[in-house]
Amino acid sequence: MPTYARADVVFERGEGPYLYATDGRRFLDFAAGVAVNALGHAHPYLVEKLTEQAKKLWHTSNLFRVAGQESLGKRLTEVTFADTVFFTNSGAEAWECGAKAVRKYHYDSGNPQKNRIITFEQAFHGRTLGAISAAKQEKLVHGFDPLLDGFDQVPFGDLDAVRAAITPQTGGICIEPIQGEGGIRAGSVEFLRGLRALCDEHGLLLFLDEIQCGMGRTGKLFAHEWAGITPDVMCVAKGIGGGFPLGACLATERAASGMTAGTHGSTYGGNPLATAVGNAVLDVMLAPGFLDSVQQTSATLRGRLEELIAKHPAMFLELRGQGLMLGLKLGQPVGEVVAKLRANGLLSVPAGDNVVRLLPPLNIGEAEVNEAVGILDRTAQECLG
Repeated sequence: MPTYARADVVFERGEGPYLYATDGRRFLDFAAGVAVNALGHAHPYLVEKLTEQAKKLWHTSNLFRVAGQESLGKRLTEVTFADTVFFTNSGAEAWECGAKAVRKYHYDSGNPQKNRIITFEQAFHGRTLGAISAAKQEKLVHGFDPLLDGFDQVPFGDLDAVRAAITPQTGGICIEPIQGEGGIRAGSVEFLRGLRALCDEHGLLLFLDEIQCGMGRTGKLFAHEWAGITPDVMCVAKGIGGGFPLGACLATERAASGMTAGTHGSTYGGNPLATAVGNAVLDVMLAPGFLDSVQQTSATLRGRLEELIAKHPAMFLELRGQGLMLGLKLGQPVGEVVAKLRANGLLSVPAGDNVVRLLPPLNIGEAEVNEAVGILDRTAQECLG
C-alpha cells in the first residue's frame, strides 16, 4: 500500500554507522532506522549470535518454554524496576500490552471504573487503533473514526493540568519521558517526579513509553533513571533488538497482577531468533563503560551542535533532547532540510514542531561526530545561500 513517502534510495549493505546504496553512495546514518539500529549495521557480535541461533531453532510459539526468552526476561528484571516481562514484535504491541495491563489491574482490584488513562499532546505510541486513540494527533487519527474511548489528553509538561484531569475513573498516566515524534521534547526531572507522586497519591499506575528513548539512547539504560523514579509499567522496543523486530512490556508484579493465563498473547513474541539478538544487545549495552561512552559522545556532539547554532542562528534555533536522542529545531522546513542532508550524505529523521532528529548508533565516536557536524554546517550554508 502506498502509505510511505519513501526517499528514492535503496540500501544494499551497512557497516557500523554507514549505509551503502545500490548506486555506490555512502551515507553516515544518524537515523539508525529511527533509533532501532542502536549498535549500527552488521554488528559482528549480533550477527554471530543471530546466525548461531538460526542454525538451531527459529520458532516454536509460546505454547512452550523459550530458553532465550526466559534468560532475557530474567536479565531485564535484574537491571530494571520490573518483576515480569511480556515480549512482543514491535513497540505498538508492547504499548498495547501496557495499556491492557493498566486496565486489568484496576478491574481485578475491584475498581473496574478506573479504566481511563491520561496521555499527552504530541504523543506517539504507535499506529494501532488504540495507540492513535491515545495520542490523538490529527495526522494519525484523520479518517479512522470512531476512536477508542478511555484516554484523556493534557499538555506535555503541565503538572497542574494532569492533576486537574484526574477523576474517579482515572487508572493511569502514560508518557514518553522524551517525546520523539512530537519533536524531541523532554519531560523535566521535576515533572516526571511530580507524575510519580500524583500516581502514588491517587492510586494510579505510571506507564512509561520508552520505545524510542530507552535502551541506552540517553546515556542510561532507560531515560526515567535520570529522574530517579520508577514506573509501574513500561513499554520498550526499537533498540532492544538492535534491528531485529523485538519489543517488551515490563511491569512490577503488582501492576501485572491481572495479566494471567489467557488474558494476552502473541504468536511470534519473544521467539528464539529475536531473544537471541536481544540477549546479544544487552551483552553489549551492559558491558562496563558502554553507557559512559554514550554520555561522553553525547557531550561532544552537544558541544559541537551548540557551536553550530551560534554560527547559523537563522537555520538552527534550538537544541533539544538528551544523550544521543537529539533534535534541532529549524528555521527552514524540516522536510527540505532532511532531503538536503541526505543529498550531502547524512541520514536524519524529521519530527514534529519542525525538528530534525539526530539518532545515531550509540557506538559512534568523535570522527563520526565531526563528519556529521561538517555536513550540517555545509547544508546550513547551502540553505541560507
